[in-house]
Amino acid sequence: MRIKEQKTYLETLKKYERKFESKELDLYKMLLKRHKDDEELDKLSMEKLKNLYTKYHLNREKKNYDHLFKKIDEDPQQ
Repeated sequence: MRIKEQKTYLETLKKYERKFESKELDLYKMLLKRHKDDEELDKLSMEKLKNLYTKYHLNREKKNYDHLFKKIDEDPQQ
């Protein structure tokens, strides 16, 4: 379970790699290298990975814009 979890974190953080500060980038690369070596992260490393994830990944709600579009009636009698 942890390997699957760390994979999702690392894949998500890949999008934000260019926004990292130098220390964060070094940490990310180190964690990525450990992941590629099929190594499960220890508790401290996993915590650092989660902190990076919470710092950069914002989980936003998808807005509903249906009210902006009019629906066309299919009934030709009107």
